[in-house]
Amino acid sequence: MSDYSLPNALPQVSRRTVLFGGAALLGSYLAGTSLPSFALAASAQKPAADDAQLTRFMRLSNLLVNHRLDPRVGARILQTAAADHADLPALTDALIGIAERKQATIVEDFFDDIPDGKAKDLAHWIIFAWYSGVSSAKPTARVFTFEQALTFQTTIDVVTIPSYGISGPNQWRQVTVPLSPLPRF
Repeated sequence: MSDYSLPNALPQVSRRTVLFGGAALLGSYLAGTSLPSFALAASAQKPAADDAQLTRFMRLSNLLVNHRLDPRVGARILQTAAADHADLPALTDALIGIAERKQATIVEDFFDDIPDGKAKDLAHWIIFAWYSGVSSAKPTARVFTFEQALTFQTTIDVVTIPSYGISGPNQWRQVTVPLSPLPRF
């Protein structure tokens, strides 16, 4: 008989173990099936941005920011912009109009032609929002994204996720200091 053979005795399972296991399985099933209803209820409270308005906003964002932009983040930025600027559709159309007159494909082609005032302030804010991922530098700022923020994207390949695990991403660990020899008595 080798050392790797299985013993003939079957493990003992008590009724209590089966009861607790069944209760845990039932509880996890009920918790898992109720999660989508919580998510739907939370998303139903916030009105989604109008598709036409989001399309115009993303067009303006793509003119102002020369990167691939996530429409989901754009929808969050649009919600905040619409709450802060009652005349957002008119300002968006004005900025896109300036870009179309200049036949611009990038921000440098038309940004100098934007008149000072609300339109230029909105253009600066949109650029700031896409790069920083937040609405302002204030403590009460609304966060749109962290991972999709363009300032994070430039360093994503070298920024590691902090971890306290010994074999984690940064492999943080306590440096072991060698002890001095103990005296002999």
